[in-house]
Amino acid sequence: MKRIFFTIAVQVVFGLQVFAQYGYTEPVKNAEDSDYKLTKLVLLDATPVQSQGITGTCWSFSALSFFESELMRMGMKNPDLLSEMYVARKAYEAKAEKYVRMDGKTNFSEGGAFHDIPYVIRHYGIVPLAVYDGLNYGSKSHDHSEMFRVLNGALQGIIEQTHSSRFNGLTTAWKGALNGILDAYFGPDPVNFTFKGKEYTPRSYADAIGLNMDEYVSLTSFMHLPENEECQLAIQDNWAWGSSYNVSLDDLFAACEYALRNGYTLAWGADVSEKGFSFSNGLAINPVDKETISVSGKDNKNFSDAGATKTSNAFKTPVDEVVVTPEIRQEGYDNKTTTDDHGMHIVGLYKDQNGTKYFLVKNSWGTGNFPQGYLYVSESYFKWKTINVYLHKDGLSKEMKKKLNLL
Repeated sequence: MKRIFFTIAVQVVFGLQVFAQYGYTEPVKNAEDSDYKLTKLVLLDATPVQSQGITGTCWSFSALSFFESELMRMGMKNPDLLSEMYVARKAYEAKAEKYVRMDGKTNFSEGGAFHDIPYVIRHYGIVPLAVYDGLNYGSKSHDHSEMFRVLNGALQGIIEQTHSSRFNGLTTAWKGALNGILDAYFGPDPVNFTFKGKEYTPRSYADAIGLNMDEYVSLTSFMHLPENEECQLAIQDNWAWGSSYNVSLDDLFAACEYALRNGYTLAWGADVSEKGFSFSNGLAINPVDKETISVSGKDNKNFSDAGATKTSNAFKTPVDEVVVTPEIRQEGYDNKTTTDDHGMHIVGLYKDQNGTKYFLVKNSWGTGNFPQGYLYVSESYFKWKTINVYLHKDGLSKEMKKKLNLL
């Protein structure tokens, strides 16, 4: 599959075009030759679509896109784009320390979770994308294939050293060695920087933009967890052991719709490996008859491009979809056919000519499909394959806040 890469300058142009398209009140469609008629119910502000390249950093791209929309909601018309690679770099530092403390028994990978961004901002701060693009290895697009192998190899060497018969305690040098690798690929850690004529540290810049990391919550929905209580999602990329609130499936969808209708976007974690998820077709659906979908090729391991080629009339004309129950959803989680694949950003709500609701989702795979980097996710697909959503707690209704003891 040919991967899609765009420079930030091109992304800005496409971003403006896509919002011009979605600004109209008449129905839009998911693909050029599609008969879907998608009517806008809600469309909220978002920054231009970017490409995560060949990396497993969707969690950073989607969460920072979400926080950039939060800055817009708070009154910033043109917020600074925030550095995904600064977040990834600092998360690697924290992941490596936990991995060593846990004797290699936790996850160390390119992946992460939405609450990693609050973790990084609380502990280190944040910087603008213009200050730290993380491209210190002679490329115009992100590719962590070599970097992660080098970083992981060094970390495995440290773990092996702790198991050596001659081990007498780690030296004080191992963290510096890992940071040397991160410096080489991402660029030196920006402990001080000048931006728009002002001097900042990552901490002071985080304070200046005014996001309060204590105001955000994660929601999920699984039957094996107590309802309306905090839980810890058992997914590999939850290395920071962040918590979510477990709610009913109907409450999960209703909470997302309520948030959007009241001006709040959401970060969305989901399984995108199903036949009905097709970025190239600008659609994620859950047809009753999935055998109508033909698949050629395969998704890459990080779900960082358009993936396998999928063809079906279901992507052209609305079809009957599965009525997803909590039991159907739970079965997928229990038998490992629902996995934590990809993070995206929900920015709108649409309905088709049959009244089916869809979330408009901003992706991080460039702008090469017809909706120019976006796709429409049906209610059925969302209920079936969502891992969690992340939002400002004021985007929840009073009733939901009461259920979760957030009042």
